[in-house]
Amino acid sequence: MDMEKIIKYWILIIIGLLTGSCNKGFLEIPPYGQVSEHTLANKIGVEKLLIGAYSTLDEFASNDGMYLNNYTNPDDARAGSNAGVNADYDCFGLAANAGIPSSRWSEQYLFILRANTVLEILPKVTDVSDQERKQIEAQARFIRGFHYLKAAMLWRNVPWIDETINYGSRNYLVPNDQDIYPKIEADFEFAADNLPETWSEVGRANKWAAKSFLAKTYMFQKKFTEAKVLLDDIILRGRTSNNLKYDLLPKYRDNFRTATKHGAEAVFAVQNSTYDGSGGANGNIMYFQNGTYGGPGNNGFGWYQPTFDLVDAFQTDASTGLPLIDTYHLSPIPSDYGLTASQPFTPYAGTLDPRLDWSVGRRGIPYLDWGVNPGASWVRNQATGGPYVAIKHTAEKASVSTDREGTNRTNVPHNHIRFADVLLWAAECEVEVGSLDKAQEYVNRVRARAANPQGFVFRYNTDGSVSNTPAANYKVGEYPAGEFVAGGKSFARKAVRFERRLELAMEYHRYFDLMRYDGNDFDVAQHHNQFMQREGQRMATLFPGNPYLTGRFTKNKNELWPIPVQQIVRSIGADGVSVLKQNPGFEQ
Repeated sequence: MDMEKIIKYWILIIIGLLTGSCNKGFLEIPPYGQVSEHTLANKIGVEKLLIGAYSTLDEFASNDGMYLNNYTNPDDARAGSNAGVNADYDCFGLAANAGIPSSRWSEQYLFILRANTVLEILPKVTDVSDQERKQIEAQARFIRGFHYLKAAMLWRNVPWIDETINYGSRNYLVPNDQDIYPKIEADFEFAADNLPETWSEVGRANKWAAKSFLAKTYMFQKKFTEAKVLLDDIILRGRTSNNLKYDLLPKYRDNFRTATKHGAEAVFAVQNSTYDGSGGANGNIMYFQNGTYGGPGNNGFGWYQPTFDLVDAFQTDASTGLPLIDTYHLSPIPSDYGLTASQPFTPYAGTLDPRLDWSVGRRGIPYLDWGVNPGASWVRNQATGGPYVAIKHTAEKASVSTDREGTNRTNVPHNHIRFADVLLWAAECEVEVGSLDKAQEYVNRVRARAANPQGFVFRYNTDGSVSNTPAANYKVGEYPAGEFVAGGKSFARKAVRFERRLELAMEYHRYFDLMRYDGNDFDVAQHHNQFMQREGQRMATLFPGNPYLTGRFTKNKNELWPIPVQQIVRSIGADGVSVLKQNPGFEQ
């Protein structure tokens, strides 16, 4: 099961299971296509089905599905397009009949179907041991839990379709009126209890990955006590599937390099494949929109442009190196917005967190090993998208011939959970139900890695080699002893949440984090509406009609995506009433 060499002809066999998904509702997909149970109900067949289920963890099934992550980072990056800001997604103008939620819903259940197919076939397989059977079931349930968690994060109110629901039994009209979080928990609990700690194939989920996703499931329900128990254990004893004790890598950038993608920080990362001889353009399709538009080797389509607000957030206090949590937006960083590449520009000289230049491509700063970013010529649409480009998941020039294949697909790691995630979740739990000092310890552990001078971005020498001179005025400090206690729970909560933004910038967590923060002393609607006004004003010179200035996050509506109207219509029962109920605020 080398996850870096997924055998495509088996995937094609499995497609028979998925035929018709583009033209029918997900509840009407027959469980089997042209592949007989006899062919699949054996050790080899079920293992190939399992590989096909693993392949869904890149979350790509069509172009619409590929855009999902780009549309869920409103204050980190713009979804963008040739026409500019995407008002539907960046500015919360999403309608119940919008195309991408509908496509994503279908794709989400296609992914779930692959896991369910493994679980349906498995009882009929006779040539596996009891231990192998449990481990196959645990992997399939891990994958199913993974996809249902994403569905709950987007829509919350979704029907639970398991391996007992099928077209032949005509039992597929399942309502979405039940809380599915307990079932997601059960899948991850089973996986944690039955998966081994290590595998010979690094791409398989292990027991610690399952525990980490269970902790994530708790975090989205604000079950901080339950999550803390798990996270304490993961921090103390957790190991990667290739038997490395979980830890932060010394250099931040190494989390996003192909050469170091199997390191101690990879709690669970999708393994991507390029140049494996299986035909076609392989690799990590989810990140093909990252990078520059006209820049280094056409490194990406550049549709995922960082916001002014994100860049401003990386400012630090000149004396302490601490973040400007409450005031960063009051001193915006000068940019080359509106300047051509030939017009002079001097990069910001104030103190910055170095994680900025591993997350965002800025003019005048080295862009990995591709050269100094020249500005506008590498930006897809400066007037409507801003002056910045993505960098975090870009292939390096030195290894591009092996790391990037076809249409900008790479084998750069797709980190679903890093150990930094775990530490910062644990810090959140300590704030809510534990010790503020312990929360500060976890945050400082993350900040200490960011402060490592060996992990800075460095300027080039005149001969093109890398110098020992930092590319910007980097300064990162740790919170002094007792700072969280002195500031109280409200301050500690803000500090932890701000650290997550800096550490996980452009990694597709921001939208979901903001939604789960809502409550206590944080109002997600107020946050988004204030952000849109600030961002719109920054763009007003070149893009006076930008929708940020008129965008509006509506409380008790925009926290969730709408249930696709098409799916509601397709789920009408004999009584003429759909079993699917629309999410609040989107009813017609």
